[in-house]
Amino acid sequence: VTFKSLLFIPKVQPSESFNRYGTKSDNIKLYVRRVFITDEFNDMMPSYLNFIRGVVDSDDLPLNVSRETLQQHKLIKVIKKKLVRKALDMIKKIDKGDYEKFWAEFSTNIKLGVMEDPSNRSRLAKLLRFQSSHTKDKEVTSLAEYVTRMKPKQEHIFFLAGPGRAEVEKSPFVERLLARGYEVLYLTEAVDEYSISALPEFDGKKFQNAAREGFTLTEGEDAKTKFDELKTTFEPLVKWLNDVALKDDIARAQISERLSNSPCALVANMYGWTGNMERLAMSNAHQKSDDPQRSYYLSQKKILEVNPRHPLIRELLRRVEGDAEDPVAKDMAVMMFRTATLRSGYMLQETSGFADSIERMMRQTLGIDLDEKPEEEEFFEEEESQDAQDDGGEEAEEIDADHDEL
Repeated sequence: VTFKSLLFIPKVQPSESFNRYGTKSDNIKLYVRRVFITDEFNDMMPSYLNFIRGVVDSDDLPLNVSRETLQQHKLIKVIKKKLVRKALDMIKKIDKGDYEKFWAEFSTNIKLGVMEDPSNRSRLAKLLRFQSSHTKDKEVTSLAEYVTRMKPKQEHIFFLAGPGRAEVEKSPFVERLLARGYEVLYLTEAVDEYSISALPEFDGKKFQNAAREGFTLTEGEDAKTKFDELKTTFEPLVKWLNDVALKDDIARAQISERLSNSPCALVANMYGWTGNMERLAMSNAHQKSDDPQRSYYLSQKKILEVNPRHPLIRELLRRVEGDAEDPVAKDMAVMMFRTATLRSGYMLQETSGFADSIERMMRQTLGIDLDEKPEEEEFFEEEESQDAQDDGGEEAEEIDADHDEL
């Protein structure tokens, strides 16, 4: 099929784009032999490209059929497919300076396209831009640029999602990556994590969410041997956390490869919600509070990873090896689990219990008896003031005097 098309990308996002997302659009007008036919198409352009305006003219389409029949014509399907690719090629050719402006307006559309359009996913992936540990604040980088900066033996594209750059940079999940000089993509928009999750790979490199299980760093046989030694050394602590201290709170405990400065972190399993996903789900005003899918994901237990090099973890190991029934060790484990929950972006299920634990630790630190109660408040009954009584007496005397005069 042969056709001519003229496509236009506006400078700013049309105000109705997302309000009408997924509905019938009149953005593309179809002509046959320069005769206007219709602009009422359900999907001449996919929803994520609903900001594009244009006209299409073809000499190969029939004129003597109804508009409804024409929309189902096999040549229309071919035109739609080619039109999308022409639009993506047009976007790809935008120069760098103008592309930054385009991305500021239409980044969400491209990310939605990655999720919704499998046939063009690889083309759309080349258009993606994200902040990273390599870029300055507000600057973005492409996936292709990231790949060119990867370490020689790096196997994954590392990323972490969160509410903002500052929060992601301070996350325990990126500590070791940044310390070892690995670049991390910062996904700070609501749709980012879902969009990246739809991409199996880019340029032969798989994506690795720094907040999900399965995280590994390829650093040679010596590093692997050392890590195996640490796993053996901390086996008693891991078993105690799994079987005693946190058996009802976690899916399992394990030694961490991703932590550097933090004592522990809470990691999502392969198909569970990360802290960022949980935050977005809870902030969704349109979601029912009793949604079974949401309830299922919220009830999923997480993996507790502990940092074998942290002094708190080493002290906990010492106490557990000395006395597995040590109440201080149990309190310490529960406190570390709760703080790890917050630092990992999750919400605490029992905030009152966390507050009680904080108070108990403060009492212990300050040497205050755990059973010491607050002083009872003294209650004072309100008494009528003497001035009020005097005023009342004078008023009564005046009334009596008036009565005598009468």
